Amino acid sequence: MTRKRLSREDSREQTTQRLLDAAEKLIARKGLDAASVENIAAAAGYSRGAFYSNFKSKDDLFIELLRRDHQKSMAELNALRTSELSVDEVQNRARDIYGQMFRDNDCFMNWTEARMMAARDARFRAKLDALMAEKRGQIASFIQYFHDRVGVAPSLPPDKMAMGFMSLAEGVKLFMMSSPTEMTQDTAESLLTLFVDSIMKLARLEANSVSGK
Repeated sequence: MTRKRLSREDSREQTTQRLLDAAEKLIARKGLDAASVENIAAAAGYSRGAFYSNFKSKDDLFIELLRRDHQKSMAELNALRTSELSVDEVQNRARDIYGQMFRDNDCFMNWTEARMMAARDARFRAKLDALMAEKRGQIASFIQYFHDRVGVAPSLPPDKMAMGFMSLAEGVKLFMMSSPTEMTQDTAESLLTLFVDSIMKLARLEANSVSGK
């Protein structure tokens, strides 16, 4: 059977994704500074020229890598925003999604690398801030959605609740990776699950109180 020839757009997308896949592993293992453009391109099976045909710089590639990971997790969360799922189902599935957040160590190491870079580099910080604002906004939107489903206003502004959870998730994972004998994967996931479940249970208790149930 003759293999279908990729269009120029499909070929470019394939190259982009392969570069991102290679960068994800190299940056997690070596850090952004030590992972050269040549290293990333070679690991993906391309030349330096192919890298610059897809990305202006390593920083731009790095932000796109983080965005790809963010979009994947948000797609799972947004799939819960449907009337076809009961409130119980939404709560249970959201708890599972967030309980397993950052299970992929490469992804988490890259987010941690980004945080450290942002603390030292104002230009990179501006790029990361824009992505984090997008991420926080989508989490806040889901928090608002859940409260709307149960019929009660959030006890705190959703963006503040989202910021709190993002901070907790990153802190728990960092603790686990830097002190694995003190915090196991199971313990970390239990803590994240507890936090998400608590927000949703509180919303439902407040809704029941308002309705007199």
